[in-house]
Amino acid sequence: MQASHSLCKVFQGVATRYEMFQIFNRHSEAPFDEPRHSGSIYAGEWFEISEANHDYMFEILPPLFVRGNLFAMREFQAGNVTSVFLAVTIDEVCRWFHGYCDLSDKGSPERLRAAIMTRESHPARAMTREERLEHIWSSTHGDYRGYADQRFAPSKRGQRTVLFCGGRQAMTLKLLNELSDDEIAAKLPVQLRYLPELIAA
Repeated sequence: MQASHSLCKVFQGVATRYEMFQIFNRHSEAPFDEPRHSGSIYAGEWFEISEANHDYMFEILPPLFVRGNLFAMREFQAGNVTSVFLAVTIDEVCRWFHGYCDLSDKGSPERLRAAIMTRESHPARAMTREERLEHIWSSTHGDYRGYADQRFAPSKRGQRTVLFCGGRQAMTLKLLNELSDDEIAAKLPVQLRYLPELIAA
């Protein structure tokens, strides 16, 4: 049995075409280790796109398969992981999403759909800490994010870092997962900064 991957929203709001391609490349500088080679670094990530961008991606290449209002890209990201695009009706409104699925796990596209419906049906706007960190990573330019090197303790090397300017201090690299609540708020756009905490399921 294949291990199922955790599902996580990695960008808040509807991504523009530019943002969509930036998010596709959010792991482009990741170490060439097993998670990247196998594709597990991508599997389970998802975000919302526009109908126009959904249709644009459908026209790029003949899809690997089409299942109702869901299709998978023929080109794999890594291993058995590929892009899946889907339309989902939530509260009687049709919306469009992209996610990465490991197709060695045959049920992964439908679990992705179910996770999106559950997450997006939440009655109030809110974000988990993980979603805040992932939005920061997705929206930070590649020149201002990276991976911990020899400047960090051996146990921290390879973890994600972002460049952070704290008041009068010079810009410093900080581990993404160790940002304080205040540092996270400073990195988020104003419209997301004060959203309440959503407790992860």
